[in-house]
Amino acid sequence: MPTEVNPRSKVIGYLPDDTPRFGAMLSLGFQQFLTMFPATVAVAILTRFDVGVTLLASGLGTIIALLVSKRKIPMYYGSSFSYIAVIQTVMTLYARDCFQAPYAEMPYCPDGVRIVQVGILLTAVFEILIGLLIMRIGKAALDKVLPPIVTGSMAMVIGIALANAALGPAGNWAAPEVAGKTWLVAFITLVATILLSVYLRGRGLLGMLPILLGAVFGYLVAIPFGLVSFDNVITASWIAVPKFTFPAFSSPEAWGMALSVALIFIATVPESTAHVYQMSLYIDTLAEEMGRKPYEIKKLIGLNLVADGADDLVVGALGGCAGTNYGENNSLMAITRNYSTSVLITAGVIAMALGFSGKLVALVNTMPQAVVGGLSIYLFGVIGMQGVALLLSEKVDMFDPKNLAVGATILICGIGGNLALTNGLFPFKIPYLFPNGIPAIVFAAIVGILINLVFVIFKRKSE
Repeated sequence: MPTEVNPRSKVIGYLPDDTPRFGAMLSLGFQQFLTMFPATVAVAILTRFDVGVTLLASGLGTIIALLVSKRKIPMYYGSSFSYIAVIQTVMTLYARDCFQAPYAEMPYCPDGVRIVQVGILLTAVFEILIGLLIMRIGKAALDKVLPPIVTGSMAMVIGIALANAALGPAGNWAAPEVAGKTWLVAFITLVATILLSVYLRGRGLLGMLPILLGAVFGYLVAIPFGLVSFDNVITASWIAVPKFTFPAFSSPEAWGMALSVALIFIATVPESTAHVYQMSLYIDTLAEEMGRKPYEIKKLIGLNLVADGADDLVVGALGGCAGTNYGENNSLMAITRNYSTSVLITAGVIAMALGFSGKLVALVNTMPQAVVGGLSIYLFGVIGMQGVALLLSEKVDMFDPKNLAVGATILICGIGGNLALTNGLFPFKIPYLFPNGIPAIVFAAIVGILINLVFVIFKRKSE
């Protein structure tokens, strides 16, 4: 049963089965929502999915995933960046009219969404089957395919490769006449958030709200710079029903592209696995400090993948963006030492409510891109640093040429490919699967896994 933490405990923090008091749970849940909101909505915008459906599906999917994992694995599920390239390709091919129109004219592309939904549902099937297989044959089998050198390196790639997603809204995407103001607000937000994270740590509830406080501070700073507009809030309806869609099961195009979408799970499985290892490290450290038994959620890799699949079943059925457990929310949990699943369920309920609330969605959407960018620089960077923490915690021998080869290849193909290649795609075109090329993050995962399997099959004499 969930337990309420003694507020006078000398060690500040919440473990997965702890339940904060109501007021704290609301504020902590809203901070978790705020942390996932920018990236989740950004993916919806980039892929022409309905923002309301994406928010609602994110919240419901998170709650279902937490229940599937029996509330043992604290994760929040938002939209995955890994699917953007392949979704854009699918929509360009089969929903050309709506997808190529300017976003202001057509922000939502239902024809394309229905086709992609079939692929998202197939992703869910793959994840659940792999998870059940791992639960059947044990974690050791996965460790051979996805050892810490692979999962840790992929965490670094996923964090650092998102640099453009952070620096873009911080100012790189801004028009020249406002870029100076945008960069300034972004870095004021960044510095404020860092200072709040460091100097408020251990000071009760305030010490657990640095991201929320940093966002509010940046928001207030942005107002006199003219970066906040309330026009859409005034014209928005109080209640707006999300635009749900049903998968296009009868469409030949949907089935032809389903595997192309579903294969992106190759990138999200290492990502999800890395997140579980990271969270296990931080949760067990806090448990030790509080004098409680370790949770060892790193032993629940199979169950975690089943929970991932449960989330994708929800978002795929409703018409939300393909999901993944969020590294930025994991970063927030690590920063605030709050791993309560009750808080994450609260965040899911908030996301579902905002999915129906036109006024609230419009108000939250007034958050300036500069503030989002400042927060993202910190959070995405922490994802990358957690990959380093994973390698250290698992005592990976970085003098071993095998580990160096796997890690180096993943880093250069993933980070370098995302930054240096056109559209972040390796030019290996595979009909129906990757017609425009293989996304760098997916390619890095595939190559890293294959190189590691060579060493698994052809062992050195010393092993």
